[in-house]
Amino acid sequence: MSEKVKNKKTGVKSFIGGTILTDDRVTKQIPFILFLAFLGLLMITNRNWSEHTIRKVEILQDTLDNLRSESITLSSKLMNASRPSEVAAKVKKAGLDLQEPVKPPRKLIVKNKKQWIFGE
Repeated sequence: MSEKVKNKKTGVKSFIGGTILTDDRVTKQIPFILFLAFLGLLMITNRNWSEHTIRKVEILQDTLDNLRSESITLSSKLMNASRPSEVAAKVKKAGLDLQEPVKPPRKLIVKNKKQWIFGE
């Protein structure tokens, strides 16, 4: 009959009273419960770290997109500004007395140090 009394003590009343923590069946499981709690904390930490990393990647992706569009814009402006007609207009506006070349450029061929040949 003493075994039946021990079994009845492990019910809700012993859980509320806290005497269940002194039971051998529960105390044997404490290392496993602590291990599960550690794994839970590890999972929470991993999730927070990965969300933080994802936010950083999104911010860097937005920055990269902005810089890429700015680079394309500046490249097109530079290409437009380096056109011969634009350069001639800027030279004229600056009041410089420069003229556009009429002849195409020639290729210089050096056979040796003393002889120069002008190629077409």
